Amino acid sequence: MKRTTVIITMLFLASLVGAASTGTGEIADDLLAREARSALEKAAEFFRSISTNGGYLWRYSEDLKERAGEQRAGETQIWVQPPGTPSVGMAFLRAYLATKDRRYLSAALAAAEALIWGQLESGGWAYQIDFDPVRSQAWYRRAERGKLSIAEVAKRRNTTTFDDNTTQSVLRFLMAVADVDWGSNDDKANRVREALEYGLQGILRAQYPNGAWPQTYDGAPRDPRNHPAQRARIPGDWPRTFPNQRYQTAYTLNDNTMRDLILTLLEANSRYHKPEYLKSAEKGGRFLILAQLPEPQAIWAQQYNFQMEPIWARRFEPPAVCSNESAGVIRTLVDLYLATGDEEYLKPIPAAISWSNRSQIALGIWARFYELTTNKPLYFTRDYRLVYTDNDLPTHYSFKGEYGVSAAIAYYEQVKRLGRNAYLARQKSGPLSPQQREVRRKQLGPRVRAIIAALDANGRWVNNGWIESGTFIRNVETLCDYLEAAQ
Repeated sequence: MKRTTVIITMLFLASLVGAASTGTGEIADDLLAREARSALEKAAEFFRSISTNGGYLWRYSEDLKERAGEQRAGETQIWVQPPGTPSVGMAFLRAYLATKDRRYLSAALAAAEALIWGQLESGGWAYQIDFDPVRSQAWYRRAERGKLSIAEVAKRRNTTTFDDNTTQSVLRFLMAVADVDWGSNDDKANRVREALEYGLQGILRAQYPNGAWPQTYDGAPRDPRNHPAQRARIPGDWPRTFPNQRYQTAYTLNDNTMRDLILTLLEANSRYHKPEYLKSAEKGGRFLILAQLPEPQAIWAQQYNFQMEPIWARRFEPPAVCSNESAGVIRTLVDLYLATGDEEYLKPIPAAISWSNRSQIALGIWARFYELTTNKPLYFTRDYRLVYTDNDLPTHYSFKGEYGVSAAIAYYEQVKRLGRNAYLARQKSGPLSPQQREVRRKQLGPRVRAIIAALDANGRWVNNGWIESGTFIRNVETLCDYLEAAQ
């Protein structure tokens, strides 16, 4: 009897310890959530304070005297190209969705307004926007359409850029903003929708009749006679030295230009169910099928001339087959298959995988460029001579790496293994269960504590003397992930 009583007493005490431990854990989680929310508020307040007309650059010196996007910038400029204004705006929007604090929504809307102000008549955006009253007159903005003389229009720049996800990132941000309940801000909501529709129509106008897009677009109409649908080919010869010719109007896959455009159109179609968006995305996909080079180099180049031959772009981007952009094409073709169910988009991929498997320069590593016909890896020296050796590479550009090739192949293989319907069903995830949220909290806890500890008294994350938009965006995302898991 005494032995039984002792055992029961021990079990009772153990349960008290367990309950106390659980309670302590819950208190710690609640405390960390409050600290995360406070850090988010503090960081957002500071970042909003350094905005220019609601927009942002890439980096600011600690004393705010120096600022830059991809290049140095002035106090009246904001950057569009990620991680500029659309990316920061999306971070504020994420903070609003995670907390329902309308201060974050206000910051996101201010970013949207700044971008709308800088929208060009050609439909999209340049890399940057300048609010200076004099310098801004160098651009022909949408707001000035029909208000300027022909002579004045001719003097102004009207060049939409699709390079580096610039215009595409704005449109995807505006799509997200347009989905939010704005309360009584009907005028602002209408301005967002008008800019969004105008920008999406600009993508449609910029598309060549064969389905390709250029890197930049000036609003000029397309002549179908100049852009027939035809298969890519390898030229009989090509210049080994940089010809210094314009490439911005060429058919452009470089920096995932076409991938970002097609994904933007697929998102627009998913949200608004307008057939013209899906039709344009599919047309782009058919171009990608045609742009696959013939065996034994059945992958893709960075850019093509109107005869569908690989050409030079910048002085370190030669006519070549390219592993980096080809990985993006593989993913895009799978995305189009998932969106449409059309298996034609999958047919080019096995040959591209075969090329990838036999062209590694080390396990899981590829050269960026391979010579046409010979398939030899191509590199540049620091003075931009085209060579076969990699011992004197420029440091501003990547010439070998993983480039997402393995991940793209795995994506294709997973979709093929599961089948389209099963794969899509897996992607439709509902809210996390309490157990899943608990796991997520524990996973994120150490990162959240580090982020909070790194925030200074002014609400800044400072890296080597610089305040960077990329750091702000990443940390806001992590804090929001934690707050959502803690709800």
